[in-house]
Amino acid sequence: MAHYALLDENNIVTEVITGKDEDDNATLPEGFADWEAWYADLKGQTCKRTSYNTVNNTHSLGGTPFRGNYAGIGYSYDSENDVFLPPKPFDSWVKTDDNCGWKAPVDEPTTTLEEHQAGKRYVWNEDTTSWDVIQPS
Repeated sequence: MAHYALLDENNIVTEVITGKDEDDNATLPEGFADWEAWYADLKGQTCKRTSYNTVNNTHSLGGTPFRGNYAGIGYSYDSENDVFLPPKPFDSWVKTDDNCGWKAPVDEPTTTLEEHQAGKRYVWNEDTTSWDVIQPS
């Protein structure tokens, strides 16, 4: 079993379907190079295979990561890097070095174990492009 992402004209994922395994060429209808092409024709959208086991460019079972992330509705497909990206959380955030996610332009401050246990957290402030501390009340 394989998963396939259907893309709109802006390379945004509109649907993710379960389909035929990419190695199952014995049942591939004549005239199609692969299952991506067949599902694209069937659904009338661009289709790209996606790996259920790939998140943040890491394969959960120790295999080779495939296309950066498992695609989800609203994800975008970066054709230049052949990866799926989750929605950008804030305008100021930039792609990670491996191009499979987003990071703030400023690293999140670290907390000590004691601070973390006491509930100290940080939240991104897009207006100031900085991290604001949240202290428990």
